[in-house]
Amino acid sequence: MQAKIKVVGVGGAGGNALNTMVEERVHGVEFIAMNTDAQDLERSRADVRVQIGAQITKGLGAGANPEIGRRAAEEDREAIKDALAGADMVFIAAGLGGGTGTGAAPIVAEIARELDILTVAVVTKPFGFEGAKRQRNAEEGLQALSGYADTMIVIPNDKLLKLGGGVKVLDMFRRADRVILDAVRGIAEMITRSGYINVDFADVRAVMLENRGMAVMGCGVASGEGRAAEAAELAVSSPLVEDVDLRGARGVLVNISASQETFTIDELQEVMSVVGRIADPEQANVIQGMVFDDALGDEMRVTIVAAGFGDKRQKVLGASGKLGVLPGRKPERWAGGKGAHPAEQVPLNLEEQELEIPTFLRRQAD
Repeated sequence: MQAKIKVVGVGGAGGNALNTMVEERVHGVEFIAMNTDAQDLERSRADVRVQIGAQITKGLGAGANPEIGRRAAEEDREAIKDALAGADMVFIAAGLGGGTGTGAAPIVAEIARELDILTVAVVTKPFGFEGAKRQRNAEEGLQALSGYADTMIVIPNDKLLKLGGGVKVLDMFRRADRVILDAVRGIAEMITRSGYINVDFADVRAVMLENRGMAVMGCGVASGEGRAAEAAELAVSSPLVEDVDLRGARGVLVNISASQETFTIDELQEVMSVVGRIADPEQANVIQGMVFDDALGDEMRVTIVAAGFGDKRQKVLGASGKLGVLPGRKPERWAGGKGAHPAEQVPLNLEEQELEIPTFLRRQAD
């Protein structure tokens, strides 16, 4: 019997990442969108949509207030519980710093833990230019989330700026969506897709529970001669994850995807040689999966999730503030699917003010 995996997109950014996963046809998972913004939820391509906090928000969103997001989730706690029921593993995708994702995601994780569901949170942190208030909101949300999620993968949006200038704003946010996609797909497909080397859900669960806390995910894609080593090196040096030294990881998940006709045993050895450099030589539990995907052609995709860094995770969690972690409708099940270079630094006084970001962008972080 196959493990049941659900992916929950909380808030605007989580919902956008969810839509990207639907478009990319991530296999073997059920998609659930949760939002306080009824209009944004209407556009979701998720299998299940849960509007939370209708009484408190009137369907108009959380107004970038995490407390409203938290209260909205508490208002519909039973609906969230019903949506998660039956899952063996839940991914929570959210953008931190705004209202719904920051406030509601910890409640979703808390409910998942009550249901004894393995929980992986994949979240983004706001750009530095969004101001100190959003940064504080994000740190407090991260702290609250860490109390319930078994594994946390954090993507700082500022890392996106290191990928080069001249990128359109929406394309920049889509890059963050792609990183969330890679994390979810890399782990989920190890479990749900048949391959030459299959991975049991029990193995994945054991690695994550033995190494609870902050994890680092990297994904590399390469083609041609030397593709295996290149893809693996890209995965372990991904610029889109928090600054945590991967060396000495005690739990490592490795997923290799390639065409059956092109993959060789030498390439498998090359990938695992790179992984061996970051894993604890004495204590590491390395779980390896290999999925054949002929659609990749000459490309190879390597996804690595490393965990078990001990005290290093505190470097990522940062601020020690807490959100208060303190019931509703059945989830409504709908038929699936509808169908410049970096600017020079300018001194701005953003310490205590909220940036006036247009609504269509603010939803990314709400």
